[in-house]
Amino acid sequence: MKKAKDKFVVFFSFTAIILWSSCNGQVKEKEKTSDNNIQTQKIIGGGCEGCELMYEGMPKNISSVDTSAGWFEPGEKLLVTGIVLKPDGKTPAKDVIIYYWQTDNNGLYSPSPEMNKKAERHGHIRGWVKSDAQGRYEIYTIKPMPYPGRNIPAHIHISIKEPVLPNEYYTDELVFDDDKKLTTAERKKLPNRGGSGILRPVKMNEMLVAEHNFITGLNIPDYPSPKM
Repeated sequence: MKKAKDKFVVFFSFTAIILWSSCNGQVKEKEKTSDNNIQTQKIIGGGCEGCELMYEGMPKNISSVDTSAGWFEPGEKLLVTGIVLKPDGKTPAKDVIIYYWQTDNNGLYSPSPEMNKKAERHGHIRGWVKSDAQGRYEIYTIKPMPYPGRNIPAHIHISIKEPVLPNEYYTDELVFDDDKKLTTAERKKLPNRGGSGILRPVKMNEMLVAEHNFITGLNIPDYPSPKM
């Protein structure tokens, strides 16, 4: 009887150890999976209010050249052009979508009756370009006006979507070097995300031309490191 009891105790202890080890392994695997989920769920760039609206009304085929609705309205005509570069700051990056939105000649994000309803708060002067094989893009628009009664410099909002990344991210707003509201204090606020957003337009053929190169990943939080 004693031997049978001893065998039962040994069997129970052995079984308990196996179950404990198995459960402990499952917990660790779950924790590991959870950690992996946290990593994969990180938003590159930290996210931004309104950037997700770039997908509202986005055309299926996007050119490297876009002419905004503002081009045909009152305002100083403006061409913003340049190259989208890879993180090394030298290599052209193709197929990068640049979404822009801005105020009209009255400093308002004015919607139009025919525009996408969900994106109305971005106003009707908005659009997309996709960098070509040489990384180039061109945006024909008008120079935005500052918000009425406020000391914020006139600006163009920018959201970037790279083909290999899971989400979009914002870069420096495009502002103008000769804007009196672009004070020293305002300049210091610019985080240099994707390159300095300060434009220095030159008058050419009855319009302003400003060159701006985007450097993908520059000062973008949680941007993936290039593979070695």
